Amino acid sequence: MFGVSVITFGMFHLTPGDPVTQLVALNPDVSAAEEAALRERWGLSGPVWEQYLDWISNVLVGDFGLELQTGREVSDIVWSRLPETIALGLFGWAFALVIAIPAGIYAAINKDNLGDTISRFLALSGISIPNFWLGLMLILIFSLYLGLFPVLAPSRQSLLSPEMLWYLILPGITIGTASAASIMRVMRTSMTEELNKEYVTAARAKGLPERTVILKHVLRNSLISVVTLAATLTASIVAGSVVVEVVFNWPGLGREFIDAINQREINVVMAITLFTGFFVILANLVADIVYAALDPRIRYD
Repeated sequence: MFGVSVITFGMFHLTPGDPVTQLVALNPDVSAAEEAALRERWGLSGPVWEQYLDWISNVLVGDFGLELQTGREVSDIVWSRLPETIALGLFGWAFALVIAIPAGIYAAINKDNLGDTISRFLALSGISIPNFWLGLMLILIFSLYLGLFPVLAPSRQSLLSPEMLWYLILPGITIGTASAASIMRVMRTSMTEELNKEYVTAARAKGLPERTVILKHVLRNSLISVVTLAATLTASIVAGSVVVEVVFNWPGLGREFIDAINQREINVVMAITLFTGFFVILANLVADIVYAALDPRIRYD
């Protein structure tokens, strides 16, 4: 997270402009003295390294600063938008796993058959299609043509309301499609390898039903690879939510992130980036814990 903060802070300052520049562009009557005073008050007049030290010293005590142009607490902005982003990510994960694991099992059991070929084609398509294009196509077909789903989510409404949950379906499918495709391919490959191992032959020789062999023995060992991929795809889901939230007008951190970049609000950008890094680290920690549950060989005891 420290490395992420250094790189993000440095890259942000490589791009031209800052919040004062944005204010001056909207108010041409601002004098050069007033512009300099604003930069001094907001801590933007010093060298980059000095600005970074000031920022990180505040973050270490839990102060993420203010949104400079509005005066809002950055932590309040993040916490108010976080539930919507978590809900979108969880829905995308649920959709990906529900689709990918059964499809991967089916493709492995029916290797090189027509169903396997179709599933591999769909997986390749899911990986190749950009999520913003997929989102636009879903809006075009299911919202505009068929009228089955609402087009754009309202900015202010309870997340637990039935209307808001209805708005969640299309962006959730959009964000989960690429992950579902990747997980399905790994699931198929892992299942195919496990089916060729000696313990499967021994289980079948003992007269165990094929369903028991697949679901109790092969599936559990195959899920280790899936867990590994699922952890690494967390970054993709979070990054993808930025674009998807803009396409569907979903009121989460992604849309706030885009607005902060456009307004050059570095405190907001840094806070959302750190939260993203935290969730990626957390996902990898959960993956390590799940490893121990799935594979007793890697437990310390």
